[in-house]
Amino acid sequence: MLHGKKIILGVCGSIAAYKAAFLVRLLVKSGAKVQVIMTEGAQDFITPLTLATLSKRPVLSTFIANTQQGSWNNHVDLGLWADILLVAPASAHTLAKFSQGICNDLLSAVYLSARCPVAIAPAMDLDMYQHPATQQNLERLRSYGNHIIDAESGELASGLSGQGRMAEPEAILHKLSYYLGRKLPLLKKKVLLTAGPTQEAIDPVRFISNASSGKMGYALAEAFVAQGAEVELVSGPVNIGTDHEAIQLTVVTSAQQMYEAALNVFDHCDIAVFAAAVSDYRSVKILDKKIKKDDNTLSLELIKNVDIAKKLGNRKKHQFTVGFALETHDEELHAKKKLSDKNFDMIVLNSLNDPGAGFGYDTNQVKIMLAGKDEKIEIPLKHKKDIADDIVRIIISECQA
Repeated sequence: MLHGKKIILGVCGSIAAYKAAFLVRLLVKSGAKVQVIMTEGAQDFITPLTLATLSKRPVLSTFIANTQQGSWNNHVDLGLWADILLVAPASAHTLAKFSQGICNDLLSAVYLSARCPVAIAPAMDLDMYQHPATQQNLERLRSYGNHIIDAESGELASGLSGQGRMAEPEAILHKLSYYLGRKLPLLKKKVLLTAGPTQEAIDPVRFISNASSGKMGYALAEAFVAQGAEVELVSGPVNIGTDHEAIQLTVVTSAQQMYEAALNVFDHCDIAVFAAAVSDYRSVKILDKKIKKDDNTLSLELIKNVDIAKKLGNRKKHQFTVGFALETHDEELHAKKKLSDKNFDMIVLNSLNDPGAGFGYDTNQVKIMLAGKDEKIEIPLKHKKDIADDIVRIIISECQA
């Protein structure tokens, strides 16, 4: 849910500020872009260097960015940039300022300027938290439409025990995912996605394969997740990976293994995208010992692999299915045939004749064809991550039509 989201994290003066380091780490790991703003008091508890290192962005704390250059940190631009403003920990002092509209530092100015959702995770001692003034401030902030992530109960820094501890970073992460995910078009949708090449063994050290890097498939997985989907990614051997919590990765080697893994998911998925470059043939016999180069020639008997996309395409009931076609000649003719033969709803065509497209590149350019429609959607050369975003947007549009 948080992949690609722009999050401002406000950190206030509280002993719980140390948790901000764990929170930033989790947000970045989830694919979010994090900009930290610290109050002056927060810097007594944790250094800006720590949070800057983890967020990979300079920490902001004052309006003045560079006195000599006359540059400043524009609170209006920051408020417009963010998808959500999270204040964690929020001290009693900051709650009071936000509640009354007091603007005397960068964080309070960003709060008043923000057009995005605001989430506030208070942290303070038991009696401060229970004080009527604090409770009134929290209620007023709720009335403004702010999300309050209630403090948890437990042992406090003072030695007292009760409510006042900042919610744990993992709990805050799930709250943010909920706040940002409620309007995502693919929320609660399951996507089956195949990616990368397959390898068909000849002997213990050799195999038949192709040059697919898996970059397009993995970019699609992240693009689907950014729209709220849960992705079952079935991948052949590649040199990239993912640790996103909404992507369930199954690594396979052969076409048969990929088919079996995809089959386990297909009946329960809403969208199936066959982006893998599956080997069309495999060796009839896999030798148990390495082939020695005794002769000048070597003959291999090959047999067709299962056509995963066709097999599952003909099995579909409610699924929206998408195929990929990488061609070298008569591109559109071959793509249209695959669109029909494999019962796809949509096919993505790219040609090895296009500079910067195809295997190994970080860029691609594609044509998209839809079942029952004559028009083609042409996407010019751009980064594969951007192509993936475009493809997912078209899929969403077609599924909602």
